[in-house]
Amino acid sequence: MNKLGFIFSTLMVALAIASSMLFVVDQRQFGVVFQLGQIQKVITEPGLNFKLPPPFQNVSYIDKRLLVLESTETEPMLTAEKQRVVIDYYVRWRISEPQTYIRNVGVNENAGSQQLNRVVRNSFQQEVNKRTVTELLSTRREELMADVKREVLKAVRSDDKPWGMDVVDVRITRVDYAESITASVYQRMEAERKRVANELRSTGFAEGEKIRADADRQREVILANAFRDAQKVKGEGDAKASALYASAFGRDPAFAQFYRSLEAYKSTFANKQDLMVLDPSSDFFKALRSSNLGR
Repeated sequence: MNKLGFIFSTLMVALAIASSMLFVVDQRQFGVVFQLGQIQKVITEPGLNFKLPPPFQNVSYIDKRLLVLESTETEPMLTAEKQRVVIDYYVRWRISEPQTYIRNVGVNENAGSQQLNRVVRNSFQQEVNKRTVTELLSTRREELMADVKREVLKAVRSDDKPWGMDVVDVRITRVDYAESITASVYQRMEAERKRVANELRSTGFAEGEKIRADADRQREVILANAFRDAQKVKGEGDAKASALYASAFGRDPAFAQFYRSLEAYKSTFANKQDLMVLDPSSDFFKALRSSNLGR
């Protein structure tokens, strides 16, 4: 029994030693073998590999994929016209030389992200200081990103202390005024919109008054022309009526006088409530007293 236990224990120890000597490198990683704290070798191809058991050799893994660094700071930057703006950006980068990266940067990706973020922000600050807000938003945005990428590559590829990484792309996601001046900017925008609206209202009111005055003038002209034409027609009608009356009355003057007397009687006695005081012998009743009335 003791012999079997010894064999089993020996096998377990051998398996433990063998497992500590074997390691697998994933296709997404670099395998870095350390020997007594020094880099012994870097494995770039995926597969099963061997090493000495700890503490003689240890293995560490570093991501070889394309990594993304996103900005986290909200500290404003100053533009060429001394405007405070906040810029959000992201950087795509990868570790290209694991040994150089570990010696000069760190043993994991976080170390590279922290140092890269500092360099990228300093580069952005320098380039933003050379440009206006308008240029940041439109005309020179692409130029800004290209210049920042060039400055960052210059820093990470330094001859004195290269970082062992490659920066693939630098992109701006947002450019906005600092929170301290955003309210004042909105107030100025609101005031400008109100000014434009009031100007449009004033222009519209003036145009409305002009249209109403022109309409009133045209109305008066139309009414005056209509009154003139009506008076002209009325005058022509009265003249024709007078001519007809004169022609008719000229044939029989006595009948004409009698007709006018009847018209006068009709107008005088139209209202039964009227009271008239007249001399019966006056000429007003001459037609009533005429001896020819019965004919």
